Amino acid sequence: MRPWLIASGDFTTLGGMDRANHGLARYLARSGRPVHLVAHRVAADLAALPGLTVHTVPRPLGAHMLGAPLLSNAALRQARALGSTACVLANGGNAVLPGATWVHYVHAAHVPDVASSVRTTISSGIGRRYYLSRERAAMRTASVVICNSERTAADLQLHYGIDRSRIRVIYYGVDACAFSSTSVAERRAARAALGLDGGRRTAVFIGALGDRRKGFDVLFDAWRLVCADRGWDVDLLVAGTGGEHDAWVARARQEGLESKIRFLGFREDIATVLAASDLLVHPARYEAYGLGVHEAICRGLPAIVTDSSGVAERYPKDLGSLIIPNPPRVESLVSALRAWRSTADEWRERVGRLAAELRARTWDDMAAEIVAAVES
Repeated sequence: MRPWLIASGDFTTLGGMDRANHGLARYLARSGRPVHLVAHRVAADLAALPGLTVHTVPRPLGAHMLGAPLLSNAALRQARALGSTACVLANGGNAVLPGATWVHYVHAAHVPDVASSVRTTISSGIGRRYYLSRERAAMRTASVVICNSERTAADLQLHYGIDRSRIRVIYYGVDACAFSSTSVAERRAARAALGLDGGRRTAVFIGALGDRRKGFDVLFDAWRLVCADRGWDVDLLVAGTGGEHDAWVARARQEGLESKIRFLGFREDIATVLAASDLLVHPARYEAYGLGVHEAICRGLPAIVTDSSGVAERYPKDLGSLIIPNPPRVESLVSALRAWRSTADEWRERVGRLAAELRARTWDDMAAEIVAAVES
């Protein structure tokens, strides 16, 4: 079998694109193909698989910007060492190599809004220019461009003029065991583990709080409005961290919302957090796909999303009331939250068909399609 080289920042189960990378690499190694990973971080279970070689690249001071050029150079060296028979796949602009590129995020499609320190704002601007340059070069070089959604494919055509014949849209899979339908017993145990009030419903936001891309600022203002209604019996969990985390915690305290919004910080047990919840709220300004939404639906949760999120294209028409216009506005989100609460008991059944469809597609199914696209 032909050897494979995959270049990406992380191959773990901790983030959306990281889980996708992990799933592909695991499939390739278990198929008997020699696999070389050029990465900053690789999960121990993956690194231990026979036939898989890890080429670890440092990420100085934990900074993505400092690690990116090192990763790119290491990937180029390994590609040359393996020769022309290898199947080469890089994640977007992580490396500019002849072969395929897998796009999880289009930098040209979104300008980050960083409401943090001057240093962070400057760093974000420098990083954006670097990634745009690398992204442009990768799109020009790649023979096959794999996209995680039709939204991503459209963005690449708009910003880089890529011919549709070079693009393959391949949706993510899921770990159907970890994100199975939530049983009554599992829900009860998850809520007890998080110390949740049994008489109140729970909504959850999952995402980084480093900038405004995920739309938490809109959700915060919407939550302040719905909580002004004494009959509002829903609390909000926030799973995620980042440069703005502490500022949001302080603002919740100032607004008297500390009993209505609970910040969990970074969590590895997302499946448990979802099992304890009744609704996911994801008013993202830009989301190439949205694996967190995908996984929430697999657990049986309805999920409010913006219409430009890639995952929204998977929603059938009867779930249309969960989709709000982008850019997200407080008024639209408040309306969607109240509409959900008015029929909350019906929603798990209503998302059941889509949940079953998403759970039926595993990471191996996704990986098999990527292998076919690249090896052909």
